[in-house]
Amino acid sequence: MQAIEKRNSLFNSLAQSVMNSHDANFWLQKINPLWSINQPLAKIVEKQIVAKDTVSLMLQCNRHVIRGVAGQHHPVTLEIAGRHYERTYSMMQVDADHLCLTVKKVDQGLVSSWLVEQSQAGDILRLGHPYGEMQQSVVTPHLLLLAAGSGITPMLSLIEALCQSKQLNTTTVQLMYWVKTHADAAHAEYLKEVSENFSKFSAQILYTQEQDSRLNQSHVDQLVSLNETTVYACGPSGFAATAESLFQNAAALHTEAFSLSQFEQEQSETGFINVTLTQSNKTIAIPKGQSILTSLEHQGIKPDHGCRMGICNKCACNKVQGATKNLLNGAVNNEPTQLLKICVNSAQSDLVIDL
Repeated sequence: MQAIEKRNSLFNSLAQSVMNSHDANFWLQKINPLWSINQPLAKIVEKQIVAKDTVSLMLQCNRHVIRGVAGQHHPVTLEIAGRHYERTYSMMQVDADHLCLTVKKVDQGLVSSWLVEQSQAGDILRLGHPYGEMQQSVVTPHLLLLAAGSGITPMLSLIEALCQSKQLNTTTVQLMYWVKTHADAAHAEYLKEVSENFSKFSAQILYTQEQDSRLNQSHVDQLVSLNETTVYACGPSGFAATAESLFQNAAALHTEAFSLSQFEQEQSETGFINVTLTQSNKTIAIPKGQSILTSLEHQGIKPDHGCRMGICNKCACNKVQGATKNLLNGAVNNEPTQLLKICVNSAQSDLVIDL
C-alpha cells in the first residue's frame, strides 16, 4: 500500500506540473475512477437491501476522504441526469478503506430514490468534510440511544465505533429504535449480533403502527440512574423535541432532527411574504409557512446549501430585518442582524436578507 501511495504521489506531481488539477483528474480517472489530485471520492463496491425502501452501500474511499468521527455526517455529492446534487448522510466506518452508507428512500426525494433504486456497484460519489456534534464522547457509565426511522444511521456508526474500541465492554449501552413496521427495521440482524457479542449492549425495536409505543414518559420510567446516563436522540423534529423534554434530567443530552416538523404544514400559515435579497437586488414573494430555501428554489434561485436540516450552516446568511419561524421548534425570531438558516426557517413578515 505504501509503495502504491508513493507511486500515485509521484504520478500526481508529474501530472500537476504539465496540466491543471481539473484536467489531471479527468485523465487520472480514465485509468482509475478513484484516482484524483484533490477530490475525496468513494466508489460503491457492494449494495444490499437492509429494510423496506432502504439499502446499505459499501463505499471504497480514496486517500482524500476524511473519515470524521462516529456519529458525524458527510455531505454526499452525486450526478443525476447531468446535474450534481448534494445531500447529507451519516456513515459507519467499516475499516481504514471503507465506509457504509445506509439510505432510506424519502417520498419525492430525488437523491434518496436514486441511491435506493438506481445506484449500482462502480458508481462514484464525492464525500465532503464531515461535521456534526453527535460524536463518540461518552463519559458516563450508561449510554441511551434513541432513534426513529432514518435516525438509526448515526446510531449504527456510534455502535460500531464502540464495538471496535471495546468500549462496549465497560459502558452499558441501550438502543431504543422506533419504526413503523417490522419491514422498516434496518440492520436488525446486525443489532442482534452485537447484543449476542456484548452483554452490556441491548437493542429494542418498537413498531408504531403495530402497537402504541411512541416515545413517552413510560420509556423514561423504565430507566435507572438517568443522572448517570448520556442520551443521544435522532429522528424527525417532533421526536427530537419530545426527547429533549423527557430526558432533560439526563447527565448529557444530544439531539438531532433530520426533517421539518408540523410547523411547516400548519394550515393557518397562508398568504405570501415579500423577501428582498440585497446581493441579488431582487424582491420576490414567497409562501408563508414554507422554508425560505425551498421557496427560493421554486423561484429559480439557488442559494448555497448542504444538509437541509439546519446542521451544516452552508445556507446560513444574515437576516437584516423581519420575523422568521424556526420550522424545527416553532420559535419566532424578530431580531434584526441575526444569522438565519434558510433551510429550517420560514418567513413570518416581510424580510430583508443578504443573498
